[in-house]
Amino acid sequence: AEGRGESVWLAWFLRASLDAFVPHAAARGDRARVERWQGHALQLATALDAEGWDGRWYRRAFYDDGTAIGSNGDAECRIDAIAQSWSVIAGGGDPARAAQAMESLEAELVRPADGLALLFTPPFDRSARDPGYIKAYPPGLRENGGQYTHAAAWTVIALARQGKGDAAHALFSILSPVSHSSTRAGVERYKVEPYVVAADIYSVAPHVGRGGWTWYTGAAGWLYQAGLEWILGVRVEGALLRLVPCLPRTWPSAEVTLRYRTAVYRITLLNPDGVSGGVRELHVDGKELAPTTATVALRDDALTHTIDVVLGHRTVPEAPG
Repeated sequence: AEGRGESVWLAWFLRASLDAFVPHAAARGDRARVERWQGHALQLATALDAEGWDGRWYRRAFYDDGTAIGSNGDAECRIDAIAQSWSVIAGGGDPARAAQAMESLEAELVRPADGLALLFTPPFDRSARDPGYIKAYPPGLRENGGQYTHAAAWTVIALARQGKGDAAHALFSILSPVSHSSTRAGVERYKVEPYVVAADIYSVAPHVGRGGWTWYTGAAGWLYQAGLEWILGVRVEGALLRLVPCLPRTWPSAEVTLRYRTAVYRITLLNPDGVSGGVRELHVDGKELAPTTATVALRDDALTHTIDVVLGHRTVPEAPG
């Protein structure tokens, strides 16, 4: 309210944004911006690990007076999902802490039995402090301690970035609207359309599992990106296709059809060893390519191409003698 509050998750987001913009400034020869942005990114990383860390996870934010939100001793909003997910997505912090933060998130915020992934817990209710408009929602509804699907999709991406294919897919399945309507009881509980992503799902009785806003949410786009680019690992970067799959180990294969301008690419991901990631072999139109970069140059040639990817880690033969 007084303009002195600070956000931990937004610091991670700013860190990621600075890192993304640095190459563009460098390509323009703008050394002043490169140095300023890199310097600020390092300062953010230092501050995040010094002030943002709470022992087992990252705090969410600070009030005007410097009191933390999202700390282990808090009666409300003890742990928040976004700060943990973005510690992995942004990078630049302590990897061991990011790993611990994600373990805490999975243990504290993912409720498989209820089919929910909470934004934070416990909800704001009786605290004398005012975190803003979020507290105007009843406990367990929308951002106030319910499932906020936008944030949960970021958690899927963070899990995939960690190489946890099983966990990423399990959470993706929880978030899929189809999973909420697979039984008559589920339909009656969910109440909203099973063919669109709901922005939020309630987490407190008697409305546990009830869907909230549908149709307008940006979570749908993020969930699509999480599934396509991070679980299946199919990413288009300009005229380059990067293949970084992170599948559940039980999947023997997966297929993706990609349209690139006038061309069509039929991509098959083969998982004979039951692993989650790594590219052991890469074939394009029957020709084997070096799998080290796992990239393919895309062509706008009105043809149909085949890409076969074998998951696993390529073993390098020992030198003779």
